[in-house]
Amino acid sequence: MQVILKEDVVNLGYKDDIVTVKDGYGRNYLIPQQKAVIASESAKKVLAENLRQRAHKLEKIKTDAQALAAKLESVSLTIGAKTSSTGTIFGSVTNIQIAESLGKQGFDVDRKTITIKEQVKEVGSYKALIKLHKEVSVEIPFEVISE
Repeated sequence: MQVILKEDVVNLGYKDDIVTVKDGYGRNYLIPQQKAVIASESAKKVLAENLRQRAHKLEKIKTDAQALAAKLESVSLTIGAKTSSTGTIFGSVTNIQIAESLGKQGFDVDRKTITIKEQVKEVGSYKALIKLHKEVSVEIPFEVISE
């Protein structure tokens, strides 16, 4: 089943993308939650017209994301965590802590756009990927230290 996304859906696509999903996922989750509509021919024509009219606005959003990515490339984060004597963290460092740390430095980044490739369970250096736009992403290093 093909659907047109009305908003960004993590691990599926971005707003106004036409994606193919399984019938049950589309009928039972995406459409009732108002996250998507069925991609009929008329809906595709309406989408094409809306995209044509919004092209200028979308270009501005992309340039803003590129400017933020350029600023974020020079950022290096240090996150404190409670650790045992062996350097193992009690719990783990998640995208929430990274978003809070970026917020303290003056960057407003949604935690849902931050992805950490590996589980952070020990003190050390790691990298996080921030997807600012469908075509713009930046990788920032962060270091976990013992509090």
